[in-house]
Amino acid sequence: MVRNVQDPGGPCGDPRFVSFSTKIAVVVRDDLPVWQRLNVCAFLVSGVAGAVPELLGEAYEDADGTKYLAMFGQPVLVFEAPAEVLTSAHRRALDRGLPMSVFTADLFATGNDEDNRAAVRAVPRDRLDLVGLAVHGPRNAVDKVVKGARMHP
Repeated sequence: MVRNVQDPGGPCGDPRFVSFSTKIAVVVRDDLPVWQRLNVCAFLVSGVAGAVPELLGEAYEDADGTKYLAMFGQPVLVFEAPAEVLTSAHRRALDRGLPMSVFTADLFATGNDEDNRAAVRAVPRDRLDLVGLAVHGPRNAVDKVVKGARMHP
């Protein structure tokens, strides 16, 4: 596991920005309705948070003292891509040994976590009907994984 090291100098040495040695990226299939893209993205990033809890920052609090949950301490980049690019990204992430969460089309028909896991388990890796994946790892490795995907508008 690569530790996330922050560079307080950030882009162009500006101390207001932080550069990270790791990257979180989500790729969703470009033919999904917007509501499904958002749903898939939410589920996928929960996998990254669960696997790498040190990516979470401190809890939030407003001026009135109302407490809010902690969130990732670094940006999450969201991409869109056609099915074939998602399949290639999946293969590249596996080849690089990067931790990854996946969401398949079958999961739209399930209603709970147990059925979700069973739906993925029932399909061989190379036949998964991927509609999204999230990956975390070294910046350059994640960039290679998402090659061919474009930033989500």
